Amino acid sequence: MTTIKTYQNYIDGKWVSSVTGETYPSTNPANTEEVLGYFQKSNEVDVQRAIESAKKAFPAWAKTSPIKRGDVLFQLIYLIEQQKEMLANIITKEVGKTISAARNEVKATVQALKHFSGEANRLSGETVPAIDPNTFACTIQEPLGVVGVVTPFNFPLGIAIYKIAPSMLAGNTIIYKPASDTSLIAVKVIELFEQAGMPSGVLNLITGPGSVVGEAFGNSPDIKAVSFTGSSDVGIHLGKQVTARGGKMQAEMGGKNATIILEDAHLEEAVQSVVISGFYNNGQSCTGTSRVIVPRSISQRVTKMLVEKAKQIKVGDGFQETNDNGAVANKHQLDTYLHYVNTAISEGAVLEYGGKQLTEGDLAKGYFVVPTVFSNVAKNSAIAKEEIFGPVIVIMEVDSYDEAIVLANDSDFGLSSAIFTNDLQKAFYFIRNIETGVTHVNIPSNHYENQLPFGGKKTSSIGPREQGSTALDFWLETKTVYIKP
Repeated sequence: MTTIKTYQNYIDGKWVSSVTGETYPSTNPANTEEVLGYFQKSNEVDVQRAIESAKKAFPAWAKTSPIKRGDVLFQLIYLIEQQKEMLANIITKEVGKTISAARNEVKATVQALKHFSGEANRLSGETVPAIDPNTFACTIQEPLGVVGVVTPFNFPLGIAIYKIAPSMLAGNTIIYKPASDTSLIAVKVIELFEQAGMPSGVLNLITGPGSVVGEAFGNSPDIKAVSFTGSSDVGIHLGKQVTARGGKMQAEMGGKNATIILEDAHLEEAVQSVVISGFYNNGQSCTGTSRVIVPRSISQRVTKMLVEKAKQIKVGDGFQETNDNGAVANKHQLDTYLHYVNTAISEGAVLEYGGKQLTEGDLAKGYFVVPTVFSNVAKNSAIAKEEIFGPVIVIMEVDSYDEAIVLANDSDFGLSSAIFTNDLQKAFYFIRNIETGVTHVNIPSNHYENQLPFGGKKTSSIGPREQGSTALDFWLETKTVYIKP
């Protein structure tokens, strides 16, 4: 009988057990009988231990040259490249995504690190003329102190690195809380940073329920800033806690992203892009398309094409190279998918394809679902308004281009969007009038590149953008200096 390993928290450069003495399992969503490991069910006392570790490490780390801090990231690139297949395998087992999607996540993480490692040279202030010519005036940028990082399950390696890399590069010390579903990949992230030469106490790992650990992050005045990716409800609640005590908050949250397809678009390319952004990875991408808005004149054609492509998607074991989708990440995601399918039907939407769990053979052991298409969707229905985070696409008809823009903006979310058209004037009008933080023309709504800022509007984001030229902004504060010799 195989012994399943129990993993510990990482505090002050040591692996330690939680004060609760309790653990929880991480299971394979493609085979729920497979337990990948047991992890610490931490509480606020464990968080405080991590805070003390980070506070102790901060003075020396803050005084370390940014160039030297960047050396950790250079070494991390090499280590991830060296262990990329192992990391991809863990992602597939823990999240359920296909091995090809997991490999792409590892590849994107390396690309991000190449960008971040060069940012060490950007930690600069500015020199400004003073009124008195004998006074020298300038600004310098300084780290915040102890910061918290909270990551989701859908891109567990990538998003962890997107947050940890710039925060440590800026000179902060970090407490990292991953989604419970992806605790094993979080342990591997810590091991990689440890191997890359991260000093003790600079990066600390706490696993456990978000309702407990997250609350401790929100309430502790010692945590100067929190960067969160997850649902809007949780992010807004956490943001209120952090900002009420004077802390900084950055949150990337939900989306109900629209793709508009116009009559003059290359329909095959447009529909395939919707499949890529809305169906692949089981729709578990915050920037994925969930609403397709089309003129009434082409709606039936687009619906037929989308259904045909949905039928071609192979769902199964993520390690089978021929499969396009693996399992959804957990039972909550499965139940959410089934809930919205049933709600849509009860509200009068037409189920064109999918809408069910796959339970035959080996699939019965996991959380496998069919990519789903709905038509005849009312604009105020739950399935048109609320984030599902699953492979469900709704087709909504309009009578004019202006109506399409209004409908696309009719959402509490404002993360990503896309339009498919060969009319340059309409494309530019869309760019100027769409209420999202990221937008695309003839490109899938989930496309992103690390050298550009990322973030949304409305309830999709709080605080400064991540990545790109703004990657360090959230993690630094500016000091203004006046000098008179």
